[in-house]
Parts: sequence; structure tokens; C-alpha cells
Amino acid sequence: MTYADGFAYKKLSPVLRFILLSGAAWVLSTNVVLGTEVSSQTTRLDSQKRERTETSLFAQASTNTNSISNLKIIKVTNIKVNSTDKGLELILETSQGKQLQVTNNSDGNSFIADINNAQLGLNDGDRFTQEKPVAGITEITVINKDANTIRITVTGENGIPQAELFDSNQGLIFGFKPAVTSLNQAPAATEEKPEQTPTSQQNEDVIELIVTAQKTPENLQDVPISITVLDRDQLESADVRSFDDVAKNTPNFSVFGSGTNRLSPFYSVRGISNFNAFSRDGVGIYVDDVPYDLGAFLNLGFNDLERVEILRGPQNTLYGRSSLGGVINVVTRKPTNEFELKNSISYGNYDTFKAQTSISGPLVEDKLFFRLSGDYTTRDGYVRNTFLDRDVDGGSGGNSRVKLLWTPSPDWEVSFNASFDDYREGAAPYVLLNQPDPSETELDFNGFTNIVNNAQSLKIAYDKPDFRFTSITTNRFSNQKAAYDSDATTADGEINAPDFTSKLFSQELRFQSPESADKLKWIFGGYFESSKFENNRPFIYGADSLALGFPFPAGENKVDVESDTKTYAVFSQVSYKPIERLTLTTGLRYESTNSKIDATETFTSTDGSLVIPLLSIQDVEKNGDALLPRFVAEYKLTPNLMTYGSISRGYRPAGASFQPISEDTAVFDAETSWNYEIGLKSSWLDNKLNVNLALFQNSVNNFQFPSISGGNVVIDNADINVTGAELEVRATPATGLDIIGGLGLVNSRFKNGNDIFTGQSLEDNRTTFSPDLTYNLAIQYRSLGGLFGRLELAGFGTTYFDDLNTIKQDPYALVNVRAGYEFKKYGIYLFANNIFNTEYVTQVFDGIAGRYGTYGAPSTYGVQFTSRF
Repeated sequence: MTYADGFAYKKLSPVLRFILLSGAAWVLSTNVVLGTEVSSQTTRLDSQKRERTETSLFAQASTNTNSISNLKIIKVTNIKVNSTDKGLELILETSQGKQLQVTNNSDGNSFIADINNAQLGLNDGDRFTQEKPVAGITEITVINKDANTIRITVTGENGIPQAELFDSNQGLIFGFKPAVTSLNQAPAATEEKPEQTPTSQQNEDVIELIVTAQKTPENLQDVPISITVLDRDQLESADVRSFDDVAKNTPNFSVFGSGTNRLSPFYSVRGISNFNAFSRDGVGIYVDDVPYDLGAFLNLGFNDLERVEILRGPQNTLYGRSSLGGVINVVTRKPTNEFELKNSISYGNYDTFKAQTSISGPLVEDKLFFRLSGDYTTRDGYVRNTFLDRDVDGGSGGNSRVKLLWTPSPDWEVSFNASFDDYREGAAPYVLLNQPDPSETELDFNGFTNIVNNAQSLKIAYDKPDFRFTSITTNRFSNQKAAYDSDATTADGEINAPDFTSKLFSQELRFQSPESADKLKWIFGGYFESSKFENNRPFIYGADSLALGFPFPAGENKVDVESDTKTYAVFSQVSYKPIERLTLTTGLRYESTNSKIDATETFTSTDGSLVIPLLSIQDVEKNGDALLPRFVAEYKLTPNLMTYGSISRGYRPAGASFQPISEDTAVFDAETSWNYEIGLKSSWLDNKLNVNLALFQNSVNNFQFPSISGGNVVIDNADINVTGAELEVRATPATGLDIIGGLGLVNSRFKNGNDIFTGQSLEDNRTTFSPDLTYNLAIQYRSLGGLFGRLELAGFGTTYFDDLNTIKQDPYALVNVRAGYEFKKYGIYLFANNIFNTEYVTQVFDGIAGRYGTYGAPSTYGVQFTSRF
């Protein structure tokens, strides 16, 4: 059995070869120092040690943006130093009394504070220095660290000066008290400590830095949404490289790939999945503002990440695209005003090699900046085809990204992002589940999976004292070509050869209140999206097809489907504080969609003597619109304890089937929901312990679900009910020790409906790809000496793979370990994933030869080396 396109997953595109060679060269160039790494994490004060960044994230998710932090440049117009009875105060005055966002760390005897989204605009230059302002402090310097950040360095004689932060209408005031050396304590300057990386920094006293009452950004604990944020420190410490890795650190978010292959992964958030067969996703997924959809194009690698944000529940009044289940927002690192270089290489079993690199710096100092990044991965397969003596899966590929940032003035910021992905892999490693060894199979055809993706976005932001305006324009092209042995035997039966193409263009406009707004905050926006999906899939039948039970003799059954969808939407949200502790929010969205579909299906025998037209559909259309309100009330019981409640309507538009079997099955109805949520967010022990809880109940009408039989997939609608809860805990019980945990419970069941092919009732059945339990735990330790260790546990409850609930995966848990040593600019780590080699299935279907599916990755281990300059 053959397939014309063949399989050449070992071949690598010139772009990816360039990235690999460049990354290897940069890793080896350890004698070239291009600059220091710019950290954009928002941190807590530390009083006694070397650099440690502990996140205290400021968020805007409850007010406006596609990312949690999206501020404009604030100009510092004057700096004053005044003596006090305790030491001194440092005053940074801002234009129009705007407030500033601060992060901090320390180095030796120096206290260092970075002020994000700010620049010096002094009359006498862009640098302020004062030597020996008071006894015990040797020097104060204030400089522009890069185009987005001011750095303050205050150096003490006998140790790190103690720092306090005060609110002021002038801007920002630091209070500094010199460190005092006791008779039994050596000066800090004489202590010898091993060099460590920025990620190996340590903190002792956790003090939250809160900007003044007129701020727009909010502490994550103040956002009235069930939200998980993985910052750069967590992403690097856990070596997060995919959506699957993100899910293992997030309650009520699960990803089920085609084993370890990139062919059509499924996911669910709070019981809402994308298992509606290439129709509109129930969750909004963004990578650098570009909306991604369709399972065939989601399983891409991650590189050079700044943070990943997972917002659970409908987010229709903040984002351009409607999202019934939630939003997953991936943000990569921004260009910098100083040159920096970062690399990572790793090698492990199954001959797995991974390389990542990024370089950033100014093209025009203080005005125009660039960032280039890329990664490359290659490995052998996890499943061996003993019949052909070849691996089924495995392969190679990677991505590259370029980012440009232009700041012509403090009011304007223009950013352009472009990415390219190219993966050449083996087939999805489907194996019959009744065989004893899941790492072996017998197939007469091995197959392949090729994915190419390119995306671009242009973001223009204009910030004035009375308003802010943002325009986001995006374009994306994705193509997946694959082929696999769908009879899962050595017989010459059937090859399924998906050929999917997706094109998407979107334009979003936002007009919103200024950052200084406090009592009243507002946003108005508009959104347009044009998307096109093409399914040009042949089913290739061999000589044994009729004997195996397939409906056709040797030949090709060619499916050609083209669907076009236009989306128009306007949205708004207003938040008002009638009293200081109470905030009331209301939002409204109107969305209109139009979908059209053309489809043909024709069988042609191998010799051409038999041609059978099976389907012809032209200009079938489906329209829909909806009003989507949102109401939120949040109340601060204490400064560290907030409770909230929300009511919102969710919406997944009506659409066109990716592969109809008749005109009646060509389109399906819109999915709507009413969502009720209450939550509690709390901080304890000087912010060393954060505990967040959310309870939710969603009533979903016309839930879009597939019925599957004999390779045919039909989308239908039924009502479901979803209830559940999320608990998240983060603790820092001792210096260098972090404990992060999450628990998700969800009960998602059909209220009515029938399977299209069998007619069986689905009432009270569980929905597919929605575990009733998820939990995650990470225990991580970094010592002052540079030792690093991390232990991870990720668990999943019972999961069903079909609407009739006849196929399921029982509960299971995975354990990962990571340990290493971190120097100032280098790190070396040993890692092991799934250390107990737990067997679990990720997708299962009924086939001609029996039930077949894909298994998750087996136990893997290796070594990783990182460097940064």
C-alpha cells in the first residue's frame, strides 16, 4: 500500500536548519557577553540575599486587555533625594501624576528596583547619580535600563539598605534605611557567595508592592475571575513546552493528544471541549494576539515565553473573539533595549534532542528593538512497527519567531510579530488496545504527519491622559497533511489521509479608559473575523478493503469541503466603585456570524472504471447572532480577602460541519450557556500563602457534540449541565521553597439528546474528554548555593472518549522530577518525566479490527544545559 505524498519527516526546512545551527553556535559562544537578561516579572521585596524573583502579578483581565499586563510608557520628569530621620527618601515625579509598577531584587550590598513601562525624561539627561547621600549609603543611581524600564540601584556600606514604598500623588517614593553591621556579623560586602542565575534568586521577607489607589493594573488576587497564570519563572522551572505541559499545571484544563503526535489534539476547560470536529472552538486561544482554532493546528511547540494565562469561564466582553469556556493567552517575550542572548539544549532517551535560542536588542537605541527566537526538536518514535521494522511516530520540527517593537514617542507603541512552524513527523501511533505491548504494532503502512503554520500580528497602541486606543490586526495560515493506517492491521485495508487548511484574518479595535481611572473604568471594542477551512481528504482503499468490512473496493473516496465564516461583534464593559470596597461590573456583547459550506464526495476505483458521486452540497448557509451580558460584583472584606460573584452568558456560534454526510448534517445550531460563579481570593502570612477558590454552575443549551461511526462524523446539538470547583494554593513556607497546588472538580452531563447513528439516549451520560477530577502539585526548592530541585504530580480522574460512555480511561497520575545546579549565567539539569512509566490512553475509537487508540508518552529522561548573556 502506498500514498503519493510519501513520508520524509527526517528532512528539515532551510529555516529550521538555520535556527538549529545558529542556536548551537550561540550556545558554544560562552566567551561573548552581549548584555544582561532583562526580567519583566513583577516581584516581592527581599531583604538579605541574592536575586530571587517571586511573582506578584498585576493583572488587567477584569478591565480590558488580551493580556494581563499591557501598560504604556510613563515619563519620570524629576528625581529628588531628601534626608530623613531613618535614612533618606527617593522621590520619582511623573507627568500628570501617573503611577508606577515596580519589581525588585538585590545583588551584593545593592538594592535594585526596576520600574516597568517607564522612562526617564529629565532636563539634564537620562541618568541620575548621587554619591554618599547619607551615612551608610554609598551611591544612588537611576538609569533607563531599556526602552520600557527604569532601574534604581541603591548601594549600602554594610549591607542591603532596607526599603519601603509609599504612595504619592507626585509619583513614587522609596524610603531607605542603611543596614547596620552588628558586632558579631561580618559586612555583607565581604561575604563570598557562589554565582547564581536570575532564576536561582532567593527571597526571605515577602512584602507585596502595591501601586497607588489610582492604578489601572490590579494584583492577580484582586481579579474577579478564576484564573491561573504561569509566569516566566514557573515556565522555565517546569520546562513548559506545550499546551499539554500547561494543562498539567492548571486545574480543570486537560489536553488529549494523538499520543505524542501533533495530529488533532482534543482539550477541555470546565467540561467544554473542542471535540466538535474542527468547528469553532469553545475556548479562545491566542498566541501573541493571534487567535488559533481547530485541533489540527494547536499542538505547536512553545519557545521564549513570558507567561501563559488561563481564564476559566466566558470572556466575551474583554476579548475580540467570543469564548464560551474560557481563554488561553500565550505571551512571548518582548524585544529589549539591551542585547541579550539565551540558549537551551537537551538530550534524552529515544535519541531526543531539543535546542532553543533567542536574541534581542536595539536596532535604534530607545526607539526600535528586535527579538529573534527559535527552537528545534527531533526524536525517535515511542511505538515500533514490527511488521515494517520502523518507528511509527517520532520526527523533527520547530518554530521561529521575529518581533519588532517601535516606540516613536511615550504615547505610541507599535509592535509586529511573525512566526513560522514546520513539523515533519511520523503518523499518530494508533495501536489496537487488546495487544499486550502498547509500544509495538503491526501495520502495512507507516504514515506521516506534516504541519506548516505561519502567523503575523500588528498591534498599534495610543495612550493619552483621557483614553487609550488599541488596534490589533492578525493573519494566520495553517496546513496539515497526514496519512495513517486506519484499519490498524497488516491487511491492505484503508489509509485515512487528512489534508486540512485554515486561513484566518481578524481586526480588533479597543477604546478604553486611561490607566489612572479608579472609580469608573470602561472599554468599548469592535471585532471582525474572516475564516476559511478546507478539507481535501482522500480515503484510500486497498485490495483487502471489502474483506475487512469497508464499504468500497480498491480505489479512492475523495472528500472536498470548503466552509467560510464571517464574524462581526461589538463589546463593552463598565466597572464602577460606589464605595471603596465594592466594585460593580457590567458588560455586553453583540455578535453576528454567517457560515457557508460547499461539499462534494466522490469514489473512484483504482482502474477508473467505477465513479460514484456520493455527495454534492452547494451554498448551504447558516446565520446566527446573540446578545451576551455579563454581571460581576466583587467585595474586599479585608485588604487580603476578596469575594466575588458573576453571571455571564456564553456563546459558541452556529457553524458548518467539516465533513457532512448529507445536506441535513452540513450545519448545526449555536451553543449558548448561562454561567454562574462565586469565588474567594485570599492572601495570608504577609503574602507567603495565597488560597483561591471558585465554584461554578453552567447550563448549556445546544451543546455541539459529535457522533462517530465507521469513519463518519456528524455534529449534533443537545443540552448539558456543568457544575464544578477549582482550588489553587501557592505557598512559600521557607526561603527558596515554593509549593504550588491545584484541584479541579467538574461534573459535565447530558440533559437530553441521542446518538445520531444508534439512536440511544444520552441523558445523564458524561461529556467526552472531560475528566471529573484534575489535580496538580509542584514542590520546588532553590538554595542560596545554586542547587535546584522540583517534584511534580499531575492527576486525572475518569475520562470518557465517546458520547455513549462505552470507552473510558480510568484515573491515573504522572510524576516528574527535575534537579540541577544553577550558576550566574549557566544551568545544568537532570530530568525524568513519568518516572513510574504509567500507561494511559489519550484517544480511543472503534475500528474495523477492534478498538484502537493512542497512549501517552512513556518514561523519558535526559540532561539539559542552559545559558544566558
